[in-house]
Amino acid sequence: MSMNGERPASNRSSMKTYTPPGKPKYFKSRRIDKKNIDKPWITMKRDPREIWQTVIPMCGFLVGMGLAAFLIWHGYNGVSRNLYCPVMVDDFSKGLDPQIWQKEVEVGGYGVGTFEATTTSHENIFIDNGTLIIRPTLTDRRLIEHDTILDLRSAGCTGASWTDCVTSTNTTNGTIINPVRSGRLNTKRGAKIKYGRVEVTAKLPMGDWLWPSITLLPANNTYGEWPKSGEISIMQSRGNNYTYAQGGNNVMTSCLHFGPSREWDGWWRNNKKSTAYRETFSDRFHKFGVEWTEKYIFTYIDTRLLQVAYQSFDKPFWDFGQFPTADRNGTRFINPWEYGTHATPFDQDFYLTIRLSVGSTNGWFEDNRSGKPWLDADTNAKLRFWQARHQWLPSWQEKGWLEVESVKMWQQAGYGGCRAEKASRLVG
Repeated sequence: MSMNGERPASNRSSMKTYTPPGKPKYFKSRRIDKKNIDKPWITMKRDPREIWQTVIPMCGFLVGMGLAAFLIWHGYNGVSRNLYCPVMVDDFSKGLDPQIWQKEVEVGGYGVGTFEATTTSHENIFIDNGTLIIRPTLTDRRLIEHDTILDLRSAGCTGASWTDCVTSTNTTNGTIINPVRSGRLNTKRGAKIKYGRVEVTAKLPMGDWLWPSITLLPANNTYGEWPKSGEISIMQSRGNNYTYAQGGNNVMTSCLHFGPSREWDGWWRNNKKSTAYRETFSDRFHKFGVEWTEKYIFTYIDTRLLQVAYQSFDKPFWDFGQFPTADRNGTRFINPWEYGTHATPFDQDFYLTIRLSVGSTNGWFEDNRSGKPWLDADTNAKLRFWQARHQWLPSWQEKGWLEVESVKMWQQAGYGGCRAEKASRLVG
C-alpha cells in the first residue's frame, strides 16, 4: 500500500476487478460451460473385467450377511427349551457330603496306567474355605526303596480287581508301588442323571505330568465293560505349562469314549480342543459344563455359547465309529448297541467323577517330547518317573493342585422322576 492509499502497480495488474471503497464486494466465479466439456466416459469402451470390481465385493457382502444370519439362527435354535430339575448343587460350604461323594481308593491306574494311588487321606482331598482341593503328594520313599507289599483291600479299596487293590515294590526287578498319592471323587452314591446338564467350576493345576479330568461314567455297564457302555469326558488337561508340545494347562479337551473294545475306542471321532485366550486354565476359575439330551450332547466353557465338542445323535454310534469287523486276532466284533437308539450307549444313568491323576502309560503324554522322563512301554515306567522327581516336583509347588468351587447337576424333565411341573428352564 502506497502513501496515497493506492496499491502498487504490480498488485493492481494481478487483480481481476477493482471495487471502489464503500461498494459491496461480490465473489465472481468462472462457470464452466457444460457444452464445451469433454466427456470421455461416454464414448470410452470399458474393460468387461471391471465389472468384477463391483461383483466380488457385493458377493462378499452378501455371503457375510448370510453367515451372520445363520449364526444368529443357530444361536437361537441352540438355546435349550428343556426343563430341568436340580439333582445336586454343592458349593462345599458344609464340607464333603458323604451321602453324595465317595473317595475312591485304588492303585491300578484306572485302565490307563496312571502313577498315583488314590486315597481317602485329608492330605490329598480336603475342603479349604469352601473350596474342594485335590492335591497330589509323594509316597513315603521307604515304601519305594525297600521291598514292600501294599494291600488296600482292608482299607476300603474301591477297585474291581485284585490289581486295583494290591501292588508292591521289588528292588530286584525295579517295580515299585505308586510313587504319588492323589484323589478321585465320584457321585455314584447320590447324584446320577440320564440326560441333563452338569457344571463344575474349577481352577486347574499347574505342574508337570499332572492330569486333571472331569468325567461322566455309566452307573451300570449296561452294554458291557469300558468303553462299550460309554464315557463322557467333559474336561481333560495337562498341568505342564503352555510350552508343552501337546498343550499344557492352557488347553483342555472334550470327547466321547465308545467302542467294542479298549483297542477300538472311537474317541478320536469327536475329540475337540479349546485353548485359553491370553491365560491358562490355572489362572482363574472356569465353568466346565455339558448339556446332554436324547438328540445331542455338547461340552462348553463358562457359557453354552462357547462350545467345545458337539455331537448330534443323528446316526447309530456303531456307524459313526467306523469300526472294523474284527480285531487284530481275527475275533469278530459284535455291535453292542444293535438294539438301542441313536443315542446308545449314552442313554443310561451316568455319574460324575473328578480326579487329579499323575502320569500314565496310555499316550496321554507322548514319548520323547518335552522332557518326558519315562517311556510308556517300559516295564519300569513308574521307577523312571520317580527317579526324575527332582525335575518335576518343583513345578508343583505354586499351584500343583485342583480346586473346585462348585458342582451342579440337573436332570432333564421327563427322566429320572423329574416332572415338568416341578422343573424350570435354565439360562446361560
